[in-house]
Amino acid sequence: MTTSTIAGAARVHDSVVDATELPRIIQVTDNLYAAAFSLMKLLPARFIVDRAEASGQLRPGTRIIETSSGTFALGLAMVCRLRGYDLTIVGDSAIDRDLRNRLQMLGATVEIVEYAGQPGGIQGARLARVEELRRLHPDSFVPGQYDNPDNPGAYAVVAQLIEETVGSVDCLVGPVGSGGSTGGLAAALRPADPALHLVGVDTHGSIIFGTPDGPRTLRGLGSSIHPGNVRHAAYDEVHWVTAAEAFHATHELFRTHGLFMGPTSGASFQVASWWAARNPDSKVVMVLPDEGYRYQSTVYNSDWLREQGIEPAPAPHGPTTVTHPWTPRRPGPAWCGRGAPSTT
Repeated sequence: MTTSTIAGAARVHDSVVDATELPRIIQVTDNLYAAAFSLMKLLPARFIVDRAEASGQLRPGTRIIETSSGTFALGLAMVCRLRGYDLTIVGDSAIDRDLRNRLQMLGATVEIVEYAGQPGGIQGARLARVEELRRLHPDSFVPGQYDNPDNPGAYAVVAQLIEETVGSVDCLVGPVGSGGSTGGLAAALRPADPALHLVGVDTHGSIIFGTPDGPRTLRGLGSSIHPGNVRHAAYDEVHWVTAAEAFHATHELFRTHGLFMGPTSGASFQVASWWAARNPDSKVVMVLPDEGYRYQSTVYNSDWLREQGIEPAPAPHGPTTVTHPWTPRRPGPAWCGRGAPSTT
């Protein structure tokens, strides 16, 4: 009998986290590559827990308390379930029924807070509740994804993967929420590629890069607080993308390239494909943070889109370039020039 093996396929992973925390590197067009994650926040969740265990901050029996209404909550819940830690997630109404069910099945306690005029909007309210819980449980550990340097530090291994597969990178594009993925990847890639052009993707109603706080239909990127992990001077351009544009790009990413991803991936794809088409001699890598299964009843559902009054559509003429984020503009601008206003 003749047997055969497939090179590189013989590894047995230690856990589902080990098996899925790194992205697939996919060539989408001649000069555009995707770092496509199943669940990107698994990586910093695991890395932060590893570091906390190594430093003695986390010991058997320690309760972990964190605020998140999205994929970091899910990634952390998976890690905590496998490591045996009790977890409390402080979130808001963005935690839909399906996500809440998954978190609770993984053993997490989920607290939903409401906005009551606190500084920093709903994120400020969530952080205030985390502080209350920390005082009630003084021996607890708070990962603090917005300010913990281990969040961006986790992405060094992804930068190594990109260097080994894609080689030298001219431009990196990705959504900005906590600042972990784009900031961490740029910091790890720039020693080899000092001229790396970093493009951040934000949305209207986010204050990260200086625009006024407001409601955000496009969730998963943007913020009502200034995350400490966002280093403004690292970014060469910032693009603000509307929900309608991002949802259209999310659909187009699946229809055209078979990549079934979430809406922050769609926003990243919209900006990256525009940039790559206008810089055909540059090698562009876009960050796609999570798959689309969580969004089948929303972003991929025409009835839900109609209920929200959203008609997915591309930006008709591309972005409008502005010199400062508060310049009057129509939707979809790009703010060019490294060095956003510093909040520190």
